Amino acid sequence: METLRFGSSGASVELLQLALQRSGYYHGELDGVFGSMTLDAVKRFQKNYGLVVDGIVGIKTWQSLTPYIKGYTKQQIKSGDTFWNLAQKYNTTVRAISTANPTLNPIDLPIGKTIAIPFGFDLVPTKIKFTYSLLQYVIEGLQVRYPFIKKGNIGRSVMGKEIPYLQIGNGLTQVFYNASHHANEWINTPVLLKFLEDYAQAYSSGGRIYEFSAVALFATTRLSIVPMVNPDGVDLVLGAIPRESEYFVKANRLAKGYPSIPFPNGWKANINGVDLNLNYPAKWEEAKKIKYSQGFVKPGPRDFVGNAPLSEPESRAIYNFTLNNDFVLILAYHTQGEIIFWRFLDFEPKRAKEIGEMFSASSGYTLEDTPYASSFAGYRDWFIQNYNRPGYTIETGKGTNPLPISQFDKIYNDNIGILTIGLTQSLLL
Repeated sequence: METLRFGSSGASVELLQLALQRSGYYHGELDGVFGSMTLDAVKRFQKNYGLVVDGIVGIKTWQSLTPYIKGYTKQQIKSGDTFWNLAQKYNTTVRAISTANPTLNPIDLPIGKTIAIPFGFDLVPTKIKFTYSLLQYVIEGLQVRYPFIKKGNIGRSVMGKEIPYLQIGNGLTQVFYNASHHANEWINTPVLLKFLEDYAQAYSSGGRIYEFSAVALFATTRLSIVPMVNPDGVDLVLGAIPRESEYFVKANRLAKGYPSIPFPNGWKANINGVDLNLNYPAKWEEAKKIKYSQGFVKPGPRDFVGNAPLSEPESRAIYNFTLNNDFVLILAYHTQGEIIFWRFLDFEPKRAKEIGEMFSASSGYTLEDTPYASSFAGYRDWFIQNYNRPGYTIETGKGTNPLPISQFDKIYNDNIGILTIGLTQSLLL
């Protein structure tokens, strides 16, 4: 993590403020501005944690704050410890500790063993920018809190970042959700992660998710999620790539070829300047013809199709991940417009429109055919073409991309039905 001090700003400061808020030292807005209120919170935190009280957030201060980002701490069991008194000490619940430590017998805790203790707050942040580093923290925290969540990587980005996937459920019916093909549509990354957290919590407590039994869904379906297909692009949009980095310099140079597109807010592409959702082998040549006619003839912030289908490591990773599984239904999350696109050309997979209408009814989103100029070379297009199974592009929110995080609550409430119905209906395909 970068060193922060009075006057710093950006996504890293938002993360700092979140950790200070969760630890009880900060009560202001998560505005990404390291002002006097944040400085005072840092100094009080440093004092109480035995750190140098200089108001500078360096390695040691970050290390002390990190548990509040990951959402858990570790505790060595001492004589007399019980799940109940540990829960009281850390303001959490016995169930949360038990879920995170499924092999422990709560009436016979082994003295000296180090265990994970989840804090009592929800893990997935929904009020701050969601960078790749935050994604990594959240994934670790989810796996600690809910060890039944499986994690893997589908490949690496241009900059070498691992592209993680998360999986929940032991059923035979496979479903796949993904988000952030487009860099400035990153708000859907926390949407998918929050759904995963809510689903996992409901399963661990024997509860329900959107009126459906989480235990039944877990037993019958297997949901895979790639929450951030385009990590390099997301970090570029959110200011998490240093301006002196060769990748930032390259992207800035490519953006200057399209001066009407704001930089970096208008950036949708991967760090090579290729629009990943125009890079799949689904009438790619037609997409190239359309986009070239619109002036997108070279790498840049958006709408460049690449030099060939699957030219980019991120699209290849999603393509291969799909081939290596047997997904019966997919959701590809984008912004904006509150629209659901369900069909590719004349392909009409069995029950696809019916399920789309259920999605529409639960969300209030409009079910539509994709406009011709946007009808080719997307991931959903390729999935439908290749498998003739239901695939949907969900366009969340309204406004100008990137949508403000203030829209998160509405977007999530609109989409929890879609995300759950996708699982329930997959069982009928």
